[in-house]
This record gives sequence, structure tokens and C-alpha cells, in this order.
Amino acid sequence: MHIRDWPADERPREKLLARGAGALSDAELLAIFLGSGLRGRDAVGTARELLQAHGPLRRLLDLPPAALAKLPGLGPARSCSLAAALELGQRHLSADLERGAALSDPQAAGRYFAQRLRGLPHEVFAVLFLDNRHRAIAFEELFRGTLDGTEVHPREVVRRAFAHNAAALIVGHNHPSGNREPSAADRAVTARLKQALALVDLRLLDHFVIADGPPVSLAARGWV
Repeated sequence: MHIRDWPADERPREKLLARGAGALSDAELLAIFLGSGLRGRDAVGTARELLQAHGPLRRLLDLPPAALAKLPGLGPARSCSLAAALELGQRHLSADLERGAALSDPQAAGRYFAQRLRGLPHEVFAVLFLDNRHRAIAFEELFRGTLDGTEVHPREVVRRAFAHNAAALIVGHNHPSGNREPSAADRAVTARLKQALALVDLRLLDHFVIADGPPVSLAARGWV
């Protein structure tokens, strides 16, 4: 059965218009992007096969465009469009932070870190530098590590904060393992960094751990 023959409330596009994009499954969202499926299969069926063979969704979307282009149902044109759509989403989050409005919602900052760090094969510690009104000044990846971890130097964080004339910081790092639970080392780094920043009148607002699932805020747990 073709998608146009499905009940109206089950068709991905109609469901999106009626209930919003958040109501759709990963396969349904990907199907809307594909527009049509492989011969003998509809777009949703093709999307499900892509996710079963190359998913979950994050792993599929982390593939470079050249690799996506080789997958059945995508090809060069769709893989380029998909890469462009992902970049648009990242720039949208960046624009929110540049305007400063996103910082009124702590989860928006977490989503921004997730966009920048999720899917990297090694651990990266990054800093979002803010002015005294908590508007974004700059985002920098300061330290890189291996699959297991990285070393954070508070002195370098302070030096870069002074270079940007920042008044406050939000930091974040990813867990390539996919485990989103903050480790004892994460908590220790947060405490050491907060103490070092306080000595020079800089505020640490939050520390996000990026892995599978939503970003984890150490501030929300009372650890910042």
C-alpha cells in the first residue's frame, strides 16, 4: 500500500502538520526527507531499512556525506541535502546563542553542546564563553582526548576566558562510549574548575555531559 492510501492521521506529513514533528518516529521523519522509497517499498519502509542496517538515527546522521551517498535510498543529491539540513539545524542553535535568548533556557545550551560534540570518536572538552549578561561570545574546543578521556587544565580555561573578556562560562564534554552518567572524574574536574574560576571572578554556570539521550546538566544535579 502506498503512503497516500494510508489513513490520513497515519501519513507522516499529515501527522507532522497536525501534531508537530516531535510526534513522528525516526523512520517517519527520515521518510519525509526521502520523499519516496526504493522500488517496491514506500518511503517509511525504506527509512526503516536504513535505520535497521545503519542506525540508530544518530549513527546514521553522523556518517559523512560521501558515505551516505552510497546507501540505498539516498544517493549523492539526498546525502548533500541531508548534510545541509543538519548544518542548518546547527546554525539555528548557534544563532539562538548569539542572540542570547537561548541562555534563558538552560536546556538550549545543552542542545547546542550536543550538536557540536555528539558523535565524535574521541572525548572533547569545550567551553562557551559568555559576557556579564550571559550572552554568548565564543565557543571553543579546548581539550581533546582518546576514547577514554581527556585532561582539562583550568589555567588554560582561565586564559581563554580573559582573551574573550568573558564573565561566565558553560562547559561540556562528550562521552564517546554513549554512557551519559557523569563520572567521579567529571565531578572532580567541575569542582576544580569552579574553584579556579572563582579566584579570578569568573562564574561557571553549568557543565554538560553529552552522550546517548538528552544532555546531562551537572548544575541541575547540584554539582556546579
